[in-house]
Amino acid sequence: MNLKSYIRDVPNFPKPGIVFKDITTLVGNPAAFKYVIDKWKNEYESADLSAIVGIESRGFIFGAPLAEQLNLPFVPARKPGKLPWKTIKEEYELEYGTDAIELHEDAVKQGSRVLIVDDLLATGGTALAAAKLINKLGGIVHALVFVIELGFLGARDGKLKGYKVDSLVNYDSE
Repeated sequence: MNLKSYIRDVPNFPKPGIVFKDITTLVGNPAAFKYVIDKWKNEYESADLSAIVGIESRGFIFGAPLAEQLNLPFVPARKPGKLPWKTIKEEYELEYGTDAIELHEDAVKQGSRVLIVDDLLATGGTALAAAKLINKLGGIVHALVFVIELGFLGARDGKLKGYKVDSLVNYDSE
């Protein structure tokens, strides 16, 4: 299936000069959405995983149904202040400033093998922060999976070097 045909380009969003890769058109097509979940299910069902971590917010769209299909717990990685219990936090760099994500401190058990899921890999900052949180809790990052990778930004060989990174659609140029 040609997933690129289900991804809409939105010019100048969220700011001028950016071409936003909109996955609402992909998830709005049941066959394309099912294709993504089935592809990852088939790829990772024999990986001896312990949990799926979905990164806020579009990682939830793909991570939760994948966790259900693999009969695994789903763990949300959220922006600060969104989780109701005790958390650990990891900050990451943005173009101008910093942001952070959090996990519940009991979300990942020692030795757990975790798959991190998000819709898009750009610079890798958020994904790396999620991986660091899993490591802090004693978990092991099996792989990081993305629907879309903006390969021209170099995250795979930069911030995420040393991690297994899988993406279904790669854009090699803006």
